[in-house]
Amino acid sequence: MRKVDEVDDQHYIFGTLLNLSNAIDTVLDRDLKEFDLTSKQWFLALVIDNLFDEMPSITEVSKAMGSSHQNVKQVALKLEKKGLLDFVKDPKDGRRTKLKLTEKSLGVWKQTHSKGEGFTDQLFEGIGNAELAITKSVLAKMQINMNLMEDDKIDKT
Repeated sequence: MRKVDEVDDQHYIFGTLLNLSNAIDTVLDRDLKEFDLTSKQWFLALVIDNLFDEMPSITEVSKAMGSSHQNVKQVALKLEKKGLLDFVKDPKDGRRTKLKLTEKSLGVWKQTHSKGEGFTDQLFEGIGNAELAITKSVLAKMQINMNLMEDDKIDKT
């Protein structure tokens, strides 16, 4: 018997989530290299394009990505240098900075779309709709718990 087979379900799932996160970054980084993009840059653009109807602030994107303001800003700066993203001052509040995908980026995202779709299809190969529904439900509950843990930490500072 392998030692991993003795691990309880919670710890197995936790470890697997961390492992999958690293593996996804590694494989996506490899697949996106031809576009001079990292998985984090690609994900940032994906979040902006798919989750917001209007230009989001760095803070809004940070929350949606589950990342720090500083990390999102660093990734966004790299996309800006490539001409794929603009930093725009909020006309209503000059202290806030909004993120806007550029016209140039639209061509890049069209090129990477099929790569992303192929990656996702392969990742979920052999997983049925019922399994996906259960996984979605579990991950949503874990996300709620994580949000509460983050809020709790903010309240204590």
